[in-house]
Amino acid sequence: MKKTDSLDDRVNDTKTRDTVVNMLNERGVTLNDIAELTFDLQKKYIEELTMDVCMDHVERVVMKREVQNAILTGLELDKMAEEGTMREPLKTMLQNDYPLYGIDEVLALAIVNVYGSIGFTNFGYVDKLKPGVIRRIDDEGKNSDRCNTFLDDIVGAIAAAAASSIAHRYA
Repeated sequence: MKKTDSLDDRVNDTKTRDTVVNMLNERGVTLNDIAELTFDLQKKYIEELTMDVCMDHVERVVMKREVQNAILTGLELDKMAEEGTMREPLKTMLQNDYPLYGIDEVLALAIVNVYGSIGFTNFGYVDKLKPGVIRRIDDEGKNSDRCNTFLDDIVGAIAAAAASSIAHRYA
């Protein structure tokens, strides 16, 4: 088998990145929404910060295979709960974003873990305050038939990871 025939090459970052971005878009979230959160997390620390820099770092985060895998897994679980193709009691726990479930945060931590301790603190901050698009996602999940149990944490984790990436670069 040639190197180009390996599984890693067949499932390349760009193709999976496009799938992940499309899945986020289908759930009502754009990379620009995430870049805005990233900007809000870092603007008081870096005067010359721009949305373009934030978008670049969001893109960098989404290109990482470990991040892609976490996004794919979480969004698929939300979708399965929403469609009712998941067995009980997990279906009800996800549909109601059961507070003691916690696996949604654990999956999100797999994303921020790539960027060290500052990623963890940024994630804790956005998870608690639910700024911007995270508030909309969380409210939508509570006030509709949508299941956004993983989505809100994934979005927060991507923004936190991008903010951490920026902090590491501009510190």
